[in-house]
Amino acid sequence: MKRIRVISLLVALTVTLAAIISPFPAQSVFSSRGGHAPEASALKPVVTIPFKLVTRHIVVQVKINNSRPLSFVFDTGDKVGIVDIARAKELGLDLHGQVHIGGAGSDTLLGSYVRGASWKLQGLEDFSQPVALAIPLGRLAARFGHDFDGIIGSDFIKQFVIEVDYQARVLKLHAKDGFVYSGSGESIPIQFNSQGHPLIDAEVTPRGAEPIKGKFVLDLGSSGALALHSPWVKEHRLLEPNHHTIRAIGVGGAGGAVQARLGRVAELKIGKFKIAGPTALLSQDKAGAFANASLAGNIGQRIASKFKLFLDYERQRIILEPASTFKDPFDQAQSGMALTAEGADFSVLRVIDVLEDSPASEAGLLMNDQILKVNNKDAADLSITALGELFERPGSYLITVRRGDKTIELKLTTRKLI
Repeated sequence: MKRIRVISLLVALTVTLAAIISPFPAQSVFSSRGGHAPEASALKPVVTIPFKLVTRHIVVQVKINNSRPLSFVFDTGDKVGIVDIARAKELGLDLHGQVHIGGAGSDTLLGSYVRGASWKLQGLEDFSQPVALAIPLGRLAARFGHDFDGIIGSDFIKQFVIEVDYQARVLKLHAKDGFVYSGSGESIPIQFNSQGHPLIDAEVTPRGAEPIKGKFVLDLGSSGALALHSPWVKEHRLLEPNHHTIRAIGVGGAGGAVQARLGRVAELKIGKFKIAGPTALLSQDKAGAFANASLAGNIGQRIASKFKLFLDYERQRIILEPASTFKDPFDQAQSGMALTAEGADFSVLRVIDVLEDSPASEAGLLMNDQILKVNNKDAADLSITALGELFERPGSYLITVRRGDKTIELKLTTRKLI
């Protein structure tokens, strides 16, 4: 039984998807059922694909064979096409063999290989690629509060130059042959590790310390700003008492729960760009992806969304073009609670963790409380994404919860915690 390492999905404070090692030959990129990359001359100059931003993840519509539309996460930290194993069974896909999937956290999940299935991106129907693996994603979908049917990554990205525009919520696919960039951004060299992750050199300045250089995965599957690996955190003493941190709650991945604290660094420097005061997940894991000593960590969506990005894997570069949000500070408020969504339509929102000395604990919220209403709006009409965005604004909120057979009203006043 083969074991494949996945850099997993983290949720709540930080969400990270990351790549797997492809079990297939590198040249076998396209579907054996006639799916292939269209010739560059046959492509439109730009194909525009809209996306939804779900808990800070890029979600696009995909079909497997002739299925209904499915929700796949676009992720620079993934390699091959992956489908949720429950969805694969629903679609009657041909599953064979077993593979252990590991990642952030120390546990593993059991997945299968997929034969004879290919996926197509809606809006790019003349292009297909194989679905390689089926793994359990249902637990992660509950943390999203949204369908999470699969993942696409570097095997797709490298066929184009992909422009990621967070402000407009679109991906623009440029033919890679003959692509010429003429904007005002900076070209950042990238390397690729064996899992297909794009690695960049960056510089982190801890508070009260000198800058430290390191290699980082540019990980658009992470909803956080920085996730620093535990060996790097230990080496540079980032969890010393003089560094203010809080317990990271609701953080878990393919390998189960992640042990970490959340803090800040004084600055992150990528190329010529200096980003002041980003938040940082400081891993305490002893096993799994975030205990990987070969990398300093991951740079996620909260950093990436400060730019329009051009993913130009052919030329081994990523172009960063500052967006209008580039100078926005990392001053978001926090509620101090982590939620999960239950039910087929993800309409039942439940508290799964409460941070000590936080707005949630001060309001009297407890684990297993079911959120019924927020400011008298039914939870069924809300989502984890919408609540996350709402609670990032400092303010007071009337929360109605069900606790056992009782209905209770509580006042939650969110504030900045780090």
